Order: sequence, then C-alpha cells, then structure tokens
Amino acid sequence: MTSLPVSSYRIVQYGPGSLIVDLPDEAATMAFGNTVSLFLKPGDTVALVGDLGTGKTTLARAAIRALAGDPELDVSSPTFTLVQTYGCKRGEIVHVDLYRIEHSEEIWELGLEDLTDSAIMLIEWPDRLEKGQAEPGLTMTLCETPSGGRTASIEAGAEFCTRITRLVESEAFLEGAGWSGSARRFFQGDASSRRYERLCGDQGDTVLMDMPRQPDGPPVKNGMPYSAVAHLAEDVTPFVAVAKVLMQAGLSAPAIRAQDLDHGFLITEDFGDAVYAALIRDGEPLEEPYRAAVDALLALKTAAVPDQIGLEGGRVHSFPHYDLDALMIEVGLVTDWFWPQVHGSDITGLQRNRFEAVWQPLLDQVDGRSVVCDRTLVLRDYHSPNLMWLPERVGPRRTGLLDFQDAVIGHAAYDLMSLLQDARTDLPEGFERRWLDYYCNARQSGDVTFDEAGFRKAYAILGAQRATKILGIFVRLCIRDAKPQYLRHIPRVSGHLERNLAHAGLEDLKAWYAQHLPADVRLSLSKIGEHL
Repeated sequence: MTSLPVSSYRIVQYGPGSLIVDLPDEAATMAFGNTVSLFLKPGDTVALVGDLGTGKTTLARAAIRALAGDPELDVSSPTFTLVQTYGCKRGEIVHVDLYRIEHSEEIWELGLEDLTDSAIMLIEWPDRLEKGQAEPGLTMTLCETPSGGRTASIEAGAEFCTRITRLVESEAFLEGAGWSGSARRFFQGDASSRRYERLCGDQGDTVLMDMPRQPDGPPVKNGMPYSAVAHLAEDVTPFVAVAKVLMQAGLSAPAIRAQDLDHGFLITEDFGDAVYAALIRDGEPLEEPYRAAVDALLALKTAAVPDQIGLEGGRVHSFPHYDLDALMIEVGLVTDWFWPQVHGSDITGLQRNRFEAVWQPLLDQVDGRSVVCDRTLVLRDYHSPNLMWLPERVGPRRTGLLDFQDAVIGHAAYDLMSLLQDARTDLPEGFERRWLDYYCNARQSGDVTFDEAGFRKAYAILGAQRATKILGIFVRLCIRDAKPQYLRHIPRVSGHLERNLAHAGLEDLKAWYAQHLPADVRLSLSKIGEHL
C-alpha cells in the first residue's frame, strides 16, 4: 500500500476562523488534503474555490482517499458526472463539480440539500450554489503563487472554528515533539469527543490522542455538572496518571512518547490492530486473550493504588472514588432518556424518588468510599473495544489497556463484570460463568478472607447498575447525537440486566423494572432508530 504523503505544507497565517497555508508543490497539496480530512465528519460541507489548475481536485482527491482509508482509491474528477459518491467508515463522501452547471435549477435536481446532514461533501465551483443548496461550513480558496506553488486561504463557519484551532494546535504540537514529518492517518475512535490519529514516520507508528479540555455543562446536582458528579475526565491529565499507575503495576498501558497537558495532546505507543472486539468478530481463539485480561485484573487488585500521584511539571492527580453520587447519577440516565421514549413523557418527581429509593440501599453496598477489602482502581470501560491482544508479551501484559482516563477507586467486581457482560458483542455461551469462577478461585487461593458470596452479589448489583446506565446512554446517543446504530445493542444489554436482577437481594429492583420498564418494552425500543 502506498503511504500517504508526508507533510510539506506550512501554515503561514492564522486567525480566528481563518487560515492561510503555503502549498509549494502537489505533494504539499495532497498532504494538506489528508490533514483536513482528519477533522471532517458527516454533515460537513467544504467549498473548494479557485481557477482551473489551482489544485482543487488534487486536494479533494487526497481528502477522499484519506477518508476512505485507501491511498490507491480511484478518485476521478466529477466534471462530467457532476457528483461522485464514495463510502467510508465515517459516512458517505460526496464529491461535486459544478463547473458545467449553467442554471441553478440543475443543482436542485442533484438533491444536494438531502445529503447535507449525513454526508461529507466536497464541492468544486461552489459559486454556482444558491441559498439553501448545501451551505458550506468551510471554504478553501486556492490560488497560484509566482513560484509555481499554491496558497490555500481558509474561512471557517462558527461550527468549524474550533476544529481549525485544533488543526493549528496539533501541527504546533507535532512540530515541537519532533513528529512533524509523520504521515497522519485517521484512527477510529469511540462515541466520545476524543479524536485519534495514527502517526506513521521514521520513528515508527504512534498514536496521537486529541482530547481538548471539555467545558463544564450545566449544574445538575449540588451545583456541579454531570461530568464532575460522575467523575469523568475533562482533560488528558487523568489518562497520564492512570497509565503511570498501570505500568507501575506491571500492566500494558501505552507508553507516552510526548505530551502537552495544557492543550490536550498525547503521542502514545501504538498497540496495533488486534482489538479484542475484532478477535471475537473474526472467530479467533479467545482462551488466552481472556485469561490474560482476567489475570490483569487480578494483578491490579494486588497492586498499590495511591490516592494521588505526581506527574511532570509538578501536577498532581487525585483519584476520585466511585461513590454513591456517581453511581446514582449514572443509573438516572435510564429515567432521563429511556423512560420518555417508552412512556411518552418525562418521569415525575414522585416516580423518580421511588426509583432512587430502590437503588440506594443496593449501591450503598458497593460505594467506593466504603468498600474496604475489595477496593481497587476501576478502569470503568474494561471491555472488548478497549483491550488489545499483545501475544508477544508475557502474562497479564499480553492485554493492552486503552480508554481508562475515567478510572476511579471502587469495587473490584466492576471491571470483571464489564469484561464478561460486554455491551457491544456476544461472548460464547458459558463464558461469563467460567471466567467469573476462574477469578473467584484465584482470589480465594491467594486470600482466605475473600468473601466470594459478597463479591458475586456486588458483581450482580454493579452489573445491573452498568446495564441500566448503558440503556440510557445508547438511547441518548440515538436521540441527541444521531447515532441510532447503538440501539442494536439494547437486546444484549437488556439480557445482562435480567440475569443480574435474578440474583438474591435484588428483588425490589427486579419488581421495579417489571412494573415500569419490562423486558418486552426495552426490546421494542431497540427499533426506534429505524424511524429517525
């Protein structure tokens, strides 16, 4: 496979919402097209302005190939076809050339306005557009220079301004860290606001993590926003802190090659592509990967977890506890998002009080502030999309750990449950029981005081808590974030919930669900995405 062009462009002027880039040759134009593609998402419309021969199609071709993840993709100019479409993991790509258009009615016939919410659209000769015919969010004007090169002048709409800023800041970070000569490739992320790239260069492959500090949302409890109550990371500092603890425990967190904590950039070790979710999907043997993943949790349980840890530059990160407030606000997502879709109205104050009254005595038992013998560092998203198989390593280090910036101090059952009750993929029959037994036997053999019955009850309580939270999150992703694909996981998560509710001691919670959100109603909600 031909590698993407190495960056040879230069940002010569930057202001709020605007940018001027020097493109001395075709390779630079292609490299900049690749970089721009990293910041595009479905719903974006990019206008490419310039005379014939100024490089509009060259830039568009590079961006399309990068979006499609195929540097050999045949991307011909749509001069005669007017519209060319391409598929990619991030959504449909639409390349439009309006040069031959003489009347605006011809543009209406193309139906571009129907694609603006779902596709990434690159439009050459956008001056032919009328109001309402695909409004550009980003305009790039290419001009020839006396030396035979080009300049690209960029004007960004309000929604694009933040992304232009991140583009400039990322360029400065890579240059300062010594990675400016690396080719930048999009690296599939998750449902969060974080963005990832794979950097390919003479120093080997690494990963750029782009996580700008997230502004606090509105206060939701005790004057604090949701992220503060639920102890969610608001910048990259917790990731660096947790990685340090994990490596001190002898586990495989990605080594950090360079960092800018103020601006939210990290360059980390690249663990490759053998993610556990892909192993499951491809029918690969799972015995050794899951043994290593469970062994990693056993090793973490025996490791010393400090209340706080010092970082470079005199920073200190304090690890929050997975306390009652955090656990409760998470289960509340099901009443905030799932309930209205089922009942057609918001939950009343009285109904919410009853819901919380059923949950509180259960969550009191697993409150991270009160748990003593089973307290550990809880990574919170310890499941197949965030675990990498590293067979060349030894023991629990064969499991590479990712996405742990939200780690808290809490009950050891949480991560094991998250691993074995995978929300996004089906594990083999009997898998959960087998590896839960394996974990409990290992704990028992190393500590005669281990309370297996108490651990299994905590596992069920936390399993019900996590399933409840995820049901709310998946509906929120569909309704608020226009990501209906997450609803296909509702039947699996609902099944996890039912198994947890069957555990002795959860009878009141089981009765609440049977009355207000029974299994058949939960399953019916998995189809709402079909109507959006």
